[in-house]
Amino acid sequence: MGGVAALARAAGHKVTGCDRNVYPPMSTQLKELGIDIHKGVGADQLSIDPDRVVVGNVMSRGVDVVEAMLNNKHRYTSGPEWLAENVLHDRHVIAVAGTHGKTTTASMLAWMLEDAGLEPGFLIGGIPINFGTSARFGKSQFFVVEADEYDTAFFDKRAKFVHYRPQTLILNNLEFDHADIYKDMDAILWQFHQLLRMVPADGNIINNGADENLQSLFNMGCWTPVQTFGTRNDTDWAARFVDKVERHIGMRSPTGAEAETHWQMGGYHNLGNAMAAVAAAVSVGVEFEHAVDALSRFEGVKRRMERTATITDIAIYDDFAHHPTAIKTTIASMRRRYPGHRVVVAIEPRSNTMKLGVHNDALANSLKDADLIWMYRPDDMAEDFDASLESLGSKLLMHTDYDQLVNDMSKKVLGGDQIVFMSNGGFGSARQALTALLQRMHGS
Repeated sequence: MGGVAALARAAGHKVTGCDRNVYPPMSTQLKELGIDIHKGVGADQLSIDPDRVVVGNVMSRGVDVVEAMLNNKHRYTSGPEWLAENVLHDRHVIAVAGTHGKTTTASMLAWMLEDAGLEPGFLIGGIPINFGTSARFGKSQFFVVEADEYDTAFFDKRAKFVHYRPQTLILNNLEFDHADIYKDMDAILWQFHQLLRMVPADGNIINNGADENLQSLFNMGCWTPVQTFGTRNDTDWAARFVDKVERHIGMRSPTGAEAETHWQMGGYHNLGNAMAAVAAAVSVGVEFEHAVDALSRFEGVKRRMERTATITDIAIYDDFAHHPTAIKTTIASMRRRYPGHRVVVAIEPRSNTMKLGVHNDALANSLKDADLIWMYRPDDMAEDFDASLESLGSKLLMHTDYDQLVNDMSKKVLGGDQIVFMSNGGFGSARQALTALLQRMHGS
């Protein structure tokens, strides 16, 4: 929604907004764009009598501002519908969909197109550091959009991505998620099947060749040419690490052409993301070697393994990981990239799916390779949450207060530690508080 607001501002509209909680980096970006954001969702937010209300999917019936909007007969629409009607209708839309890696893949792809001089538009659920903004109109026919399967709005329960009608579609992976919206994997597959139905026969689908759920999706029907990508050698597009610390990567195209580069990222998950982005970039005219080389200048995404501070030899990262698969792959990558260093995790289970207990069986296993784990425990976790983590033993330190968690961390972190804060929210500013505390303790 922040990105939609930025696009509406770029189109010349006066834009304001409200939300229950507003925090960086999005709040900072919107402020810099001159967009006033108000905390709270009271009916008074509509006192300005807006020409159009764009409703985010976190709003529901019973919320004061929603009830006032309906009672006063304001014109309203959803974020995806506004985007489709005002931005995407005459563009070559490149959509990035799947459970994991959408933000990073879309950011890489937008950067490859930019680096090739194509000046794309984009709407991404994070802030690519190369651009410093999550959205822009762009000056070419190409528009990169992060295509989320979450529902559209309280009045439109279809997945958001059905509004985007892409010409080029990346499918990174598919797992069960959003348990507050979908009852099972079949329900998610059905929504993705609606997306496949909208990709034209002269379009392109770039698919993770190792994902079994995606194969089940294609068995439901597909009318568009498909190319596969992966980190094995049995896909159309293949990527590999050339070194052991994941700094040097190599890629192969379907024609057999090969290219290598060094990059700032890491992890097999990001290697797959990069391969998908390269394949999509090439499909719209970027030279293969140029697309791969652009990765050497890609600076990452805020809150996606973003290194936010280094205090003496202690490194602190901010990461959006909140699904067991993402947590596990992130820890594994840190282990490979920093051999001999402790990997320390602070995690806030905040997603609705996590709170419902859907991931209880997998969460402990995803965290087991960390050396120490600080867990902030919200009050509304499922009853069996604590019991599901017992296998982590003494390496798990549970807290119900952010300040106590930070204070405990400050006493136990050691020189050389790689500290990763994992949350899809603000984490009570715990990362910033620990950074400031360690800086005082270490005199830096």
